[in-house]
Amino acid sequence: MEPQSLQTDSTAWLFFVKASWVAAVGAVGVGTAYLPVDLWAKGYMAMGILFAMGTSFTLAKTLRDQHEAERWINRLTDAKTEKMLQEYSDV
Repeated sequence: MEPQSLQTDSTAWLFFVKASWVAAVGAVGVGTAYLPVDLWAKGYMAMGILFAMGTSFTLAKTLRDQHEAERWINRLTDAKTEKMLQEYSDV
């Protein structure tokens, strides 16, 4: 069984992801600020945007954690199978 390598992202990709997030949040914030509606409507829009951003982070983290847990279970199952096969071949 081969050990799995640790996947890392390039510096350019990390910069792109962070810059894209800042640009998106900035654009929505400026758009909301200049929206020709009353202050309470702008507040409602801002609250909805913040809620959507928060739930997006939560969803991404949950999906990542679920994927990592499945990978761990698969590695554990593979290790048990490998051990059983090795014991069987020794007999």
